[in-house]
Amino acid sequence: MNDIVFRIGGEGGEGVISTGELLTRALARADYEIYTFRTYPAEIKGGHANFQVRVSDHLLLSQGDKIDVLLAFNQEAYDRHFKFLKVNGVLLYDSDSFSPPPDTNSCIGYGVPLTKIAVERIGLKFSKNVVALGVLSQLFNIPLERFEGLISEKFKKKGEEVFIKNIQALKAGFDYAVQHVKKTDPYRLEPVTRKRDVVVMTGNEAMALGAVAAGLKVYAGYPITPATDIMEWLARELPKVGGVVVQTEDEIAAIGTVLGASFAGKKAMTATAGPGFSLMTEFLGLATMTEIPCVVIDCQRGGPSTGLPTKTEQGDLNLALYGGHGDSPRVVLALTSVADCFQGIIRALNIAEEYQIPVLVLSDQYLAHRMASVERSNFQSVEVRERLRPTPEQLASYKRYILTETGVSPMAIPGDAGGFYTATGLEHDEAAELSFEPHNHEVMTEKRHRKLRMLEKTSNEIAKVYGLEQPEIAIIGWGSSEGVIREAVERAREEGNSVGALHPKLLKPFPTQRVKDFLKKAKVLIIPEINFTGQFASLLRAHVPFEPIAQLNKCGGLPFTPEEILAKMKEVHQHG
Repeated sequence: MNDIVFRIGGEGGEGVISTGELLTRALARADYEIYTFRTYPAEIKGGHANFQVRVSDHLLLSQGDKIDVLLAFNQEAYDRHFKFLKVNGVLLYDSDSFSPPPDTNSCIGYGVPLTKIAVERIGLKFSKNVVALGVLSQLFNIPLERFEGLISEKFKKKGEEVFIKNIQALKAGFDYAVQHVKKTDPYRLEPVTRKRDVVVMTGNEAMALGAVAAGLKVYAGYPITPATDIMEWLARELPKVGGVVVQTEDEIAAIGTVLGASFAGKKAMTATAGPGFSLMTEFLGLATMTEIPCVVIDCQRGGPSTGLPTKTEQGDLNLALYGGHGDSPRVVLALTSVADCFQGIIRALNIAEEYQIPVLVLSDQYLAHRMASVERSNFQSVEVRERLRPTPEQLASYKRYILTETGVSPMAIPGDAGGFYTATGLEHDEAAELSFEPHNHEVMTEKRHRKLRMLEKTSNEIAKVYGLEQPEIAIIGWGSSEGVIREAVERAREEGNSVGALHPKLLKPFPTQRVKDFLKKAKVLIIPEINFTGQFASLLRAHVPFEPIAQLNKCGGLPFTPEEILAKMKEVHQHG
């Protein structure tokens, strides 16, 4: 049965996330496909955390629906997650922590004294999560040597004693399962014959790597969940290629640093979440007026205000589209998968440089911390674009904002002979001289918006269709729900339904014609969004007159499952 969903639940401090990461990497090194989802407490004092990994020998598009195997470290984990366990699924629990109710007949339960083994056999209570990995290895045929290699990498740097104790914990769990657990469930991973050349990474890691590949030289940021991983990864790696990472005092300083670095000729970006993104809006207006390239990543989380810091949401679309005063053109991109995080951030930096415009990139907690195995071939083709620079002839009588057919003007950098100009937030003419004349403002406003019209011509290149090109039941989603929607469409197509999904990655400028073509034969349009108000549905209505639209909104901090998308399709089909 090579498609199994594991979920691990427990208290912060019990090693839930590290257990999930070790399990995920062990499975990936055994050449399985993996797809993860995690949630964790927002409180410093700790709280409940869970980590889910789906494993298979074929391409995975979502975290799955129901759980096949639940590893519960405590009573709360059981209480929270048992209702999601499949009938005849496996409940593996720490029998030293709790006992499930005696009437739990819908599952196959294995009680293992994880705490006792950790304390009495290893002498280290906190090693019980590694004991659990040993049990999982034996019960589900996960190669033990994969765990041993990972434990060596993770713990040897902490000292030989720590490494040895964790190896002992792993083997103690494995041996206990051999001697005391009689396996009665059907779940067992068969060896994968194909060899895969993959890299296991999170969405945040893929974005950071993509930025380096695109030539990023300056990153400025302020720590905020769930974006901080990007800065931490770049702090280790960017200096190796001549780049600089600056941790600023707040998000306003971060975007200011980015604009200063870009003005000086360096590719620069920042990453934040909703609260920090709000603080950056005034500086984004300055970037628009001065036509300075910059990229801002918004790893969305539940809001408003501090909201749900460690949960996912697609609630910042309106802020990305409209967050600014005056007519302030910007480009908005939405990332869809871990692989797309790599290519998407390259696309964002290229657009920012080529069009000299702010590019806002929408990710979210679900995607930012999702781990997936990405084929190494995804990293082999990288197109890097640079900003338009003035020729010596243009520098002889330099006009920074000279009117052009594309709206893009050659950009000098400090030190260019003859390239001196003032980059001001005040309105200016072609030569960067202040001008408040009505006609000049109209001309320069049109110039700045002309860039979007030029970019709109390429929007079809980054919008994908899954299923039928012109279906009767149409679905349009955006962002991190791509895989879930695609899996639901594939299931519906297997049942013979006229279904298709369009998933645009460029949201501003909006791909109006592409959407109209997709909807030519549609009888109903479903728009799934992880927000309450249907922000993308409103955006679509503003550009494409289509009814009926069936909104599917979810805002509890969790992503969609394929079953939820399928249920909505069945609902609209039954109602004609």
